This record gives sequence, C-alpha cells and structure tokens, in this order.
Amino acid sequence: MTDERVEQQEEQEGAAAEIDDRLLRLAADFDNYKKRAARERQEYVAFANERLLKELLPILDDLERALDAAEEHQEAQLEEGVRLVHRSLAGLLERQGVKEIATEGAFDPHVHEALLAQPSEDAESGAVIDVVQKGYTLGDRVVRPARVIVAE
Repeated sequence: MTDERVEQQEEQEGAAAEIDDRLLRLAADFDNYKKRAARERQEYVAFANERLLKELLPILDDLERALDAAEEHQEAQLEEGVRLVHRSLAGLLERQGVKEIATEGAFDPHVHEALLAQPSEDAESGAVIDVVQKGYTLGDRVVRPARVIVAE
C-alpha cells in the first residue's frame, strides 16, 4: 500500500506542477496582453493627435497671413484674415464633434458655471443673462462649461 500512496502522491505532485505551469503561462500571456493593449492605445492617441494636427496646420498658415497683414497695417485684410481663421477653426472643431453649449434660458449646473448673480428686470430668476466665456461639449462630455452671469 505504501507504493500505491507514493504513486498517488507523485501523480498529484505532477498534476499540481502542470497546473502551476499553466497558471504561469496564463499570467505571462495576460501580462503580454496588457502591454500590447497599452502600446496600441498609445499608438491610437498618437494617430488621433496627428490627424488633428494636420487639420490645424492650415489654420496656423491663415494666422501667419493675418499677422503679415497686421504688419503692413492693412486693417481690412487683417479683419478678414482673423475671420477666416475663426471660420476655419470653428469648422475644424465642428468636424471633430465639438459643439457650443447653449446659453439661452435657465441656468444648468451640468453645463454652465455661474460667475455672478445679479438682479435683472428683463429676465426671471435663474435665467442666464450674459455669457462671459463660451462652453463646449465633445459628444456627451463637457470639455469646458459655459461661464455665465445669472439673474437673481
């Protein structure tokens, strides 16, 4: 009987070693997966940034042309250059899914940041009466809340 027990013990030790080996391989595979996923995420972010930068470069060119016009004191061309840059940048942001936060109507703490509350004869209490800085969303996320003045 002792030979039988020794044999069973050796089988159990062999099975345990096999399970340990499988677990070590699984842990190594998972570690490799995590590293690969992190590398792919970095590549995706870099690619997304590269695409955005390529779209920003023409706007940079427009700004340089506007600055050249400012050096020559050509106010009409400067104004038109700034308008062109504004349209280009607004169009780029719109294509990327950026939207301006609406500021008409009641104050919404989820998308507005109240900087000041002041009395107003024309608006009811809690209504936005002025915008200090526009706010923007990207999809459903608030990138920057609209900074507003609210009626008391």
